[in-house]
Amino acid sequence: MKPLDVVTFGETMVLFNPEQMLPLEYNHKFMKQIGGAESNVAIGLKRLGHSVGWFSKLGNDPFGRYIHKFVLGEGVDTSRCIFTDEAPTGLFFKEKRSATDIRVFYYRKNSAASLIRPEDLDEEYIASAKILHVTGITPALSSSSRDTVFKAIEIAKKRGVKIVFDPNLRLKLWSKEEAKEVLLTMAKEADVILPGLDEGELMTGKLTPEEIAEELSFGQAKTIVIKLGEKGAYYQSDTERGYVEGFKVSQIVDPVGAGDGFAAGVISGILQNELLENAVRRGNAVGAIVVGVNGDVEGLPTKDEVEQLINGNHHSQDVKR
Repeated sequence: MKPLDVVTFGETMVLFNPEQMLPLEYNHKFMKQIGGAESNVAIGLKRLGHSVGWFSKLGNDPFGRYIHKFVLGEGVDTSRCIFTDEAPTGLFFKEKRSATDIRVFYYRKNSAASLIRPEDLDEEYIASAKILHVTGITPALSSSSRDTVFKAIEIAKKRGVKIVFDPNLRLKLWSKEEAKEVLLTMAKEADVILPGLDEGELMTGKLTPEEIAEELSFGQAKTIVIKLGEKGAYYQSDTERGYVEGFKVSQIVDPVGAGDGFAAGVISGILQNELLENAVRRGNAVGAIVVGVNGDVEGLPTKDEVEQLINGNHHSQDVKR
């Protein structure tokens, strides 16, 4: 089996993106795209030059086949994807009322991805990777999805695979109380944790990045990177800590997917054995580029584009495509 840099898994849905900035009921034309935190990260990492595997349980329907072909076409390994006739592929719609007011409507209950089970995992496939990337979305889909996530984490720990965890809180899927319990359990097992400030507050009850990072380290040698939006990020490990400023963006077109781009950038830096500060700067650069393009994955940059931004070849206030 060919070794991979990163393996990730989770639900990817077909996204219907409106052509006009109007309330959803007044939109009549939509672009068909894809969106899913884990596949966003997988595609982002592939564009940054890494070998990546992504898998899910997809409906044996036109939407499931579209997702599979799209992700495969990006060069991501999809050999462990499973198709099922038991349930359909999930869908979601975006509603754009303004550049900063973007709402999401999910049609994913009892979707194919929610039927994934621990028996669907290939232990050797996970063990072939340097990093297992997991999010807090998958365990919120169903009890079997949750069991699958924890089984994958168990395999990774047993086989010496580093675990990167992005809480990716979705309160439309579960309660704050249930989310906090599960996300903290996942954080305890992870080597690298990538929460947003609001997610860190929910998980720990603390308010500052420094306090949140201390709580999430659980007294262990963990790497914590807290996303602070346009302000950048705070990072902490057993050897480094500090703030990295964000890149200025002249125009935000679509902020959805920026956090996944950030995760891809940080993971890319880790894979290249960069100082944590530099890995976080890479994450900030990817996120800044992503928000300037419409869609979840369309704006994910290549390695050269990220290097140009980091090295100042493009002026920071002109981050757009």
